[in-house]
This record gives sequence, structure tokens and C-alpha cells, in this order.
Amino acid sequence: MEIYVYWFLLALVLVGLEIATGTFYLLVLAVALAVGGAAAVLGAAMVWQFVCSAVTGVAGIVLLRRWKNSQASKAPEVGLDIGLPVKVIKWNDDGSARVFYRGAEWDAETESTDTPHEGTLYIKAVHGSGLVLTHNKQQ
Repeated sequence: MEIYVYWFLLALVLVGLEIATGTFYLLVLAVALAVGGAAAVLGAAMVWQFVCSAVTGVAGIVLLRRWKNSQASKAPEVGLDIGLPVKVIKWNDDGSARVFYRGAEWDAETESTDTPHEGTLYIKAVHGSGLVLTHNKQQ
């Protein structure tokens, strides 16, 4: 069997694995193996087949990582807790509070010092294991 057949068979195996994982990294490597196979079909020496495949793989992974990082920064930070009401159990002297939410007690602070301490308070943000509260319901 010719060497290009092995290149393309390995590329197909990686495409099949990519379908199972969905990460795109195996797809990039499959394209790199296909480029090595194309170099073999064109009659390039084995060294150049590996060089073409390696350069394509490295360039593809670098481009994929840059694309994924740019997509992650565009994603809005959506919290499922934002806008939900909480029950204040106790106000502390420093303005922080202890609230009951989702069956547990949480530490909380108000978004500003002029936030009223009476009435229903809503979650504006979640910072670590603490909640930021507001008087206005968020949508």
C-alpha cells in the first residue's frame, strides 16, 4: 500500500474520534494528517510530508486557540441567580448581611451604601461565595 493511504486513514480515524469528542483539536490534527497525505500524493519525500503535516498541525492549533479565546471573551456573563429575591436573616454592623437563598445561608453585601435594608432585595451579582444585593429587580 502506498504511504498516502496511511496518512488519509489516520486522518479519517481522527475525524471519527472528533465526532465523539467535539473539541475541534482532533479535527485540526486530522487536517494536518490529510495535508501530509496530499504531500505524499504529490511525491514529496517522507521528511517533507512530516514537515507539512507538523506545520499545518501547529498553525491550526494556534489559530484554534486564538479563536476559542476570542469567543470566550465575547460570551456574556449570565448568572442564573441574577434577579432572584433573597430573604435577609440578619444585618451586620458593617452593612453586610446574612441571607437565606436556595436552602442555605449566604454572606451578602449591598451594591451601595444607600440601598434600603427593608423590603425585598434581589441578587445583582455573585462574587465567589458571596452575593451582591440590590433593591431593584434585575431582568
